[in-house]
Order: sequence, then C-alpha cells, then structure tokens
Amino acid sequence: MNKVFSMVGLATRAGKTVAGEFSVEKAVKQRKAKLVIVSTEASENTKKLFENKCNYYDIPYVTYGTREELGTATGNKDRVSIAVLDSEFSKSIIHLISKK
Repeated sequence: MNKVFSMVGLATRAGKTVAGEFSVEKAVKQRKAKLVIVSTEASENTKKLFENKCNYYDIPYVTYGTREELGTATGNKDRVSIAVLDSEFSKSIIHLISKK
C-alpha cells in the first residue's frame, strides 16, 4: 500500500473520514469535508457530480486510486468516494498525491 492510502487509513482510524456517495455529498454540503477523493473507476456522472459540488463549495477534489484501494484504506470492501474531514490530514494527502 502506498503512502497516500496509508495516510487515508490513519485519518479513518482517527475518525476523520466518511466514505460512500451519500455521506461524502452530505459532508461537502455541510462544509465539513476538507478533501474529496474519488476513484478513477467511478462513473463520469459521479466524477462530474463531486467535481461540481467541490468547486461550488471550494473544497479540494482529486481523482485517485481504484475502488478496491480506497475501500481497503478505509477498512471497507469497495468505496468510490471518500471525504477527509481534517485539514491537516487533507494537506498531507494532497502533498503526497502531488509528489506522484
């Protein structure tokens, strides 16, 4: 597992993530999300939905990893979307992704 998913796992264990389309969308609308990660395997509609919502609410958005990788990082089977609720975790994850 790479460092990005390790950091997502740490954030999850700290209780600073939510996963799944409904929960992530709710976190974005409530401005609790500090970063939204969407799987590269997500449908174009899902990617567009989160990209538009994140742009509207001024929340960083990235497309990264597979469903299985995101699910494993959060301790679930498969996840298409994850919202990181902590600004320090989100800064670290963005930094790790930008280094790739």
